[in-house]
Order: sequence, then C-alpha cells, then structure tokens
Amino acid sequence: MTMRYTSLGRSGLKVGRLALGTMNFGPLTGEADSHRILDAAVDSGINLVDTADVYGADANRQVYGLEPEKGRTEEIIGTWLTKTPSRRDQIVLTTKVYGAMGPGVNDIRLSARRIRRACEESLRRLGTDHLDVYMLHHVDRSTPWEEIWGALSLLRQQGKVLYFGTSNHAAWHITRGQATAERLGEFGFVVEQSIYSLMQRTVELEVLPACRDMGIGFLPYSPLHGGLLSGILRKQEVERGRAGRAATALRSDRERVERYEKVCDDLGESPSAVGLAWLLHQPGVTAPIVGARTAEQLATALRALEIELDEERLALFDDLFPGPGGPAPEAYAW
Repeated sequence: MTMRYTSLGRSGLKVGRLALGTMNFGPLTGEADSHRILDAAVDSGINLVDTADVYGADANRQVYGLEPEKGRTEEIIGTWLTKTPSRRDQIVLTTKVYGAMGPGVNDIRLSARRIRRACEESLRRLGTDHLDVYMLHHVDRSTPWEEIWGALSLLRQQGKVLYFGTSNHAAWHITRGQATAERLGEFGFVVEQSIYSLMQRTVELEVLPACRDMGIGFLPYSPLHGGLLSGILRKQEVERGRAGRAATALRSDRERVERYEKVCDDLGESPSAVGLAWLLHQPGVTAPIVGARTAEQLATALRALEIELDEERLALFDDLFPGPGGPAPEAYAW
C-alpha cells in the first residue's frame, strides 16, 4: 500500500488521503495502545493527526460522578511526541476550539479571550510550540467574525498556528467567515470538517459545493456512520448482539445494511474499507478521518486506498443510500 497525498484545500500543505482521528484515545484506547496506533499510522504514510481540546472525556467517569477528563487525548498525543520528538515534523497536527473546558462563562465558544487561552492550553498538553491547523469546532453565533479573525491572526503572527479551519459549519457560515477574512486581508480557512458517509450525505447540498468553490479542503468524520458501515452484522454474530449506538440505529436500517454488506462480500472487501473508499471517490473530499480504536482497525482502513469503485458500483451505492440529489438548489428545485 502506497499512501497518496493531496493539497489541503488551496494551501501548499500536503496531507495523506486518510487522516487519523484520535477521539477514542483515552476513553476507549489506553495510552500505550494509542501510541502504537500513532506509530503505525505515521509508518503507513498517514500524516494528518486530528484531535480536539474536549476529547478524552470518559462516559464511565460520569457514571461514577467523576469529572470528565477533557484534554486527556491531547495529553496522550503530547506524551507520544515527547517520547519520539522526530514525529512532530512528520505529522500535520490539528486540534479544535469551542467546547466547554471549564465551568466559567468564558470557558466555551469563540471569544478572542477563549481562543487565545484555549490555544495556549492545547499547545501545553500537546507538548509542541505550534499547531499546523487550528479549527473552530462549531459555529459561534454570538461572536462576530471580526473578533474571531483578530484572535486567529494574532496566533498566526506569533507563530503558534499556521493554518485555520472550521468544523460543523454550514455553508453560509463558512462563506461569511471567508468573506470577513478576505476583507481583513487574511488567507482564510483551508479546511472544513463535518459528518459525511454513505448514510449521511447532507453536506452534498451546500457545504461540499461551497468548499470546492472556495478552495477549502474537506475532512469527513464518522465516515462509517458510528459503525453501521463497518460490518456490524457479522460483528454482532461474533459479539452476540453487543449493545451500542450503532446497534440501536441498526433496528431502523437493518435491511439496507444487510444489502450493503452483501455488496461488500461480492466485492471481496470489508465493509469498513468500502465505506471509506466510497468517500475517496467523492469530489471535494480530502481525507476521511479514521477513528481507529485498534491497530487492526487502522490496517483495515488503509485497504480503502487500493479499492477502485467503477460507475456501476457507485450507482449501486447511490441507489442503496440515496443522497439529497446533488447540490442546492437543483436537489430540491429546478
């Protein structure tokens, strides 16, 4: 398997066609195993490592009345970088800001104060002096874009951040933010990250077309729709119907998932790899984010780089999991 690389949006930064998501590091994957996955990812050619300041909260801690360990995932990446400093120059490191990191009224969202402090804290946890990409984790409807860009511009001037991106933004949010950046003489965003998979195709209406038009890369998260596209039926046979979010959602989508897994069997490929391969065939997609919990899951994901889906197969998937019908307004009007 040879990793393929592409530009991150209109920037000169090159990233692999698969990215490593780290949300499971801490809550589901221990530090030692997380480090092994990071090593395996980089050795395979994956260079974009995606995280967020709020990652690391363990639901089990809340069950026992303990505070979630937000920031734990960044700390795990930080200890990995401390252990193998040469890895820092091999990766494109991204993290995010928006979610609540404390009880204070200013410990959330995107005020200039929040952005500045959040960046400093992320750098400390990650054990690095700069971020390659800093992403706005959600739209902040209460903070003006002029204030946001003032804070982001200062971080770039200080050498703490090189590029900026968004996550979970609507097309008009991205467009307005980009227009403000241009007016202020800023380079603007280079990437958007949002949910996208065969089973969740809403971004095809406006977000993907907007990103393509403005030269903004796109990173799909939840590319296997919470596990529904990962071969859940055969996993249930092995694990005897283990409960979970995907198992719950399966009750309303079992027939389609059965047909999907049958198509994957006919292809001779794992459902996980096929779901990722489908995304790699979609215009505007830079790199699906693979949230591997184990080294085995990462190895399966890498197979997606070698799967070619012809027009007949792509049409079959469109029939099985219909999208919105194309970009707006044609998808719902003339």
